Amino acid sequence: MNTWPSYVALTVLCWGLYGVFLHAGALGMGDPAHGRIKAFLFVGVAYFLVAILAPLLYLWLKGATWDLPAGGATWSLVAGIVGAVGAFGLLLAYGAGGRPPVVMGLVFGGAPIVTALVNTTKQGLWGEVRWPFVLGLLLVGTGAGLVSRYRPEPPTPTLAEPPR
Repeated sequence: MNTWPSYVALTVLCWGLYGVFLHAGALGMGDPAHGRIKAFLFVGVAYFLVAILAPLLYLWLKGATWDLPAGGATWSLVAGIVGAVGAFGLLLAYGAGGRPPVVMGLVFGGAPIVTALVNTTKQGLWGEVRWPFVLGLLLVGTGAGLVSRYRPEPPTPTLAEPPR
């Protein structure tokens, strides 16, 4: 039985919640000038716990070798840096007035487009591109824009009419 779809679902759930929780954390800091940076600091603490201590413990318990080839280590470090810069970008977007439903819709609509374009270029597959691929990219981008533009909004409070 393939378990990868359940891991994809876990990632979708976690990353879908990530932006909402990150925004709540930044607001919860109660510091309009530096709350986003404080929230980002705690993202780093979480990464230390989940992405450093947990894998070290796992590798140690499983008796893994500590051979870390330079190529794998370098690309993994670059991936971590790109991920951290992306998280920082979310906080900057929120600080500039972006709201989680809009920001996250655009991020998670745009990210697959970037992945598809980079992988197609990296693997030299532009000669193999067919129209459904291009249509899919356009639909993903359009979908992200539509979800962000037409998201549900709470009703705008109206002023009560004065008594007569």
